[in-house]
Amino acid sequence: MVQGPSSQPINILFVCRENACRSQIAEAFARVHGGGRLMFFSAGSQPRGSVDGGAQVVMQERGIALDAHRSKGLNNLPSLAWDVVVGMGCGDACPHVRAKQRIEWDIPDPSGAPLATYRTVRDLIEEHVKSLIKQLSA
Repeated sequence: MVQGPSSQPINILFVCRENACRSQIAEAFARVHGGGRLMFFSAGSQPRGSVDGGAQVVMQERGIALDAHRSKGLNNLPSLAWDVVVGMGCGDACPHVRAKQRIEWDIPDPSGAPLATYRTVRDLIEEHVKSLIKQLSA
């Protein structure tokens, strides 16, 4: 578990290659379920520039709008010391970012798949995010 001075936020970054689907879903769920000293961001090494339409649809089904989100690159992140970096399961294609702790989630990319696949991935990401928040908040 990452610990820092009690007055300092814990900075968590979700990364993938395009920052268009899985990392966007993770950031959105983290902002909904997290809080306190936990700060959440997402980015990619080769940002697509827009959020995946399927991701937007399945998150809207849960009442979470991604239409204001933008796919962004690592150079668009604030200059922070990262406490936790979560790779979304894109293997060598995921960017490597220095952090106190690095976690890899083996989550399949639903891009271009039927919405049922997006829903399965969405629910898996939410479970992972809730577990991470519980660990970091302990």
